[in-house]
Amino acid sequence: MSVRNLLLQYWDFCLDQEDWYPPLMHALKDVTFEQALWKPEIGAANSIWENVQHLLYFKERLLKRLSGVPDEQHAGNDETFLIPEASKEAWENVKSRMLEVHSSLRHALEQMSEEEIETKPQRFMSLITHDAYHTGQIILLAKLQGSWPANRSYL
Repeated sequence: MSVRNLLLQYWDFCLDQEDWYPPLMHALKDVTFEQALWKPEIGAANSIWENVQHLLYFKERLLKRLSGVPDEQHAGNDETFLIPEASKEAWENVKSRMLEVHSSLRHALEQMSEEEIETKPQRFMSLITHDAYHTGQIILLAKLQGSWPANRSYL
């Protein structure tokens, strides 16, 4: 299997194809506006929506870099979790934007030469593992809310 095909397979696993962990869009499927904003009372935690904003920021950043667009507004890590507008419409829009940007990055990966991919495979691999990490946080938040099933079958 080529590096490209391996990255494409894992790119799909982290968004919407079930593998050994639930993909991001499955974790977000039935999350309501209220659930997206919820945070546990005890301890420091980002909300589901804040985690999505964070993931989206880094995907958009890579897409800009691959498109040759200068990264003029480099945010600090804490700033990447900020929700610009909290509304039901904005929640739906951020989920749609996530699908759009993820798809655009997949297309970019498909178009890259194998040599370019092999030179810097970590650009995509880092985002894949980053997505898996934050998807786990999103699922934990959903479990704490009681909106994620205690037992779930997959594969």
